[in-house]
Amino acid sequence: MTTHDHYAALDAWIDQHFDEEVRFLQALVRVPTDTPPGNNAPHAERTAELLKDFGYTAEKHAVPAAQVQAYGMESITNLIVRRPYGSGGKTIALNAHGDVVPPGEGWTHDPYGAEIADGKMYGRATAVSKSDFASFTFAVRALEAVARPAQGAVELHFTYDEEFGGELGPGWLLKNGLTKPDLMMAAGFSYEVVTAHNGCLQMEVTVHGKMAHAAVPHTGVDALQGAVHILNALYAQNAEYQKVTSNVAGIKHPYLNVGRIEGGTNTNVVPGKVVFKLDRRMIPEENPAEVEATIRRVIEQAAGERASITVDIKRLLLANAMTPLPGNRPLVEALQKHGRAVMGEELPAVGTPLYTDVRLYVERGIPGVIYGAGPRTVLESHAKRADERLELEDLRRATKVIARTLSDLLS
Repeated sequence: MTTHDHYAALDAWIDQHFDEEVRFLQALVRVPTDTPPGNNAPHAERTAELLKDFGYTAEKHAVPAAQVQAYGMESITNLIVRRPYGSGGKTIALNAHGDVVPPGEGWTHDPYGAEIADGKMYGRATAVSKSDFASFTFAVRALEAVARPAQGAVELHFTYDEEFGGELGPGWLLKNGLTKPDLMMAAGFSYEVVTAHNGCLQMEVTVHGKMAHAAVPHTGVDALQGAVHILNALYAQNAEYQKVTSNVAGIKHPYLNVGRIEGGTNTNVVPGKVVFKLDRRMIPEENPAEVEATIRRVIEQAAGERASITVDIKRLLLANAMTPLPGNRPLVEALQKHGRAVMGEELPAVGTPLYTDVRLYVERGIPGVIYGAGPRTVLESHAKRADERLELEDLRRATKVIARTLSDLLS
């Protein structure tokens, strides 16, 4: 079989089994994995059951309950499907995460209905990243049916801690020595190959004052006014961040967001305590330790300017940026070559302002890229918003690009 015939046969297998791939994805979307609360073991069980129909055994690696609960989630079972083809050659891991943010308001389709309308499937996690449970699984099935590689191996890593930072997802599998691939690809979108991403620091700041009756406010210390002063100092940093530019295409500048705030006891009580959570995106060029030290300094300085206000600062997450490892070239080149053939356009190699689980592999010296089924932008996918959706054609094409890439890397 010529190389060209070989790719055509992979494409044909995927087209013939595409209805089945769509049904597989629908079944996965219909099992909710809202995180929080993060009760994700049932989805892993369902995935393992569906994989069994394809003759795939999924190893179930349950993270100890005490560890999961201390972390703020309810249950995590990570899955590994190992497909060894012969000695020699590389082991390539494909990683997608099943946990997702809750649906929120404003949906016009059932967030767990996996309804199909106008060539799109609607539902939470259709785009990020249950779609790549499907693209990765069916790419491997096509590879085995058509290319029958004689060396190397593929591993499917279906993990359930990305929204909280990945430490109990791929981080846990890697730390416990359960996997050690040579290369990896993680869930992404179809029109670009992502080779770098931002880092992320998340912190919880508790501002303490002293409660008092609103009729005699001078007898208390207003924690909310203290918090507002601190927040203004933090927001002023965003103006400074605009002056810093990353050299990585697709990544602009650092950013700080305060995404959650709670406090006070009642309308007629001077608030004695306010808690807010912040998210600081770090460009690949920044040093995370310095970033954290600066934020702590800004908060403490602002608190010090308000009489009797004290603060507790707790780090919730520190996700390092992903910087490209030189070993990722064969992956990038294969994806770009097949992207050109299947998508009919160039797939740029870029950075993304998101942070992902890929950094956990890269930190251990495993070169990785981000590629999968989805539109040109996060915005178009409605990820983390109402009416998240996936163009089924993007799923079909991405599955072909991935199958062809695996076939190249394992031949």
